[in-house]
Amino acid sequence: MTTDRGMGGVNETQSAPDVGTLTPDDERRVEAARTSLAERDSILVAFSGGVDSAVVAAIAHDVLGDAAVACTAKSETLPSAELEDARRVATEIGIRHKIVNFSELENPDFVENDGDRCYHCRTMRLGRMYETAHELNITTVCDGTNASDPSEGHRPGLQAVEELSVHSPLREHGFEKDAVRRVADWYGLSVADKPSMACLSSRIPTGLAVTEDRLSRVEKAEAALRQWGFSQFRVRDHDGLARIEVASEELSEALDTDFVIAVRQRLTEIGFDHVTLDLHGYQTGSVSPGGETETDSGDGPVVEDVFETSYPSTE
Repeated sequence: MTTDRGMGGVNETQSAPDVGTLTPDDERRVEAARTSLAERDSILVAFSGGVDSAVVAAIAHDVLGDAAVACTAKSETLPSAELEDARRVATEIGIRHKIVNFSELENPDFVENDGDRCYHCRTMRLGRMYETAHELNITTVCDGTNASDPSEGHRPGLQAVEELSVHSPLREHGFEKDAVRRVADWYGLSVADKPSMACLSSRIPTGLAVTEDRLSRVEKAEAALRQWGFSQFRVRDHDGLARIEVASEELSEALDTDFVIAVRQRLTEIGFDHVTLDLHGYQTGSVSPGGETETDSGDGPVVEDVFETSYPSTE
């Protein structure tokens, strides 16, 4: 990113091509965020590769160059496809990308899966970010919390952000979700329209223990739906019963006889005892309060016409 964006302000030689269009308020917020982040010596961005953290990483890289690092925490709750997305988006931005390992399953409070599961997860994840920042002599940890997040119901993960004094530039400067997407488009980021997706543990109902086996079969089931062309979906694991949710506009495709046969066979192979389709369609947080809004990673291509699609084995 080396062309001049022409907004004025800090480090004008570190910027991206103007692909989308910003409103005057968007421009003001971007400039305020750039100015604020430029005051930091160095920044580590908690980076999922979703649209929110990608915008923070892009702005940080604009103004700090190599003093900005994107850091992704790899664990059992992060689908492998999301890790690859994070790598790809970091490359798009041009920011240094570090991947660190940790396991939420080492924390009994997380495994217990009570109403504060996201608090326990976010505390561990951000703690790992601070450890990495210390190792790299970085002074500030940022995340992608935006100004819309506090109004979206039960959000225990926000408590962890506040307790650990994580800097949230999107929230601080009033970027709501739509504005974040416009800025991502302006930067030319491929995730500008990427659907939100919470970590895999959000697919397991509150009170049912989070285990590696459950996380693994959910990941494999959702990978099959992604391969078959669905764009917004979840596979909920009700202790061996798979409850598939797809976007309301995709329900007719999910009811296609060929798809029903294929998905039943594949999910049975994965390890589910029963396979069902939720006729309410995709809903955030339908098995655990706040569980769908704690992360900003996303998934999936635009849905295809599955009535004209064959469903080969995903193996």
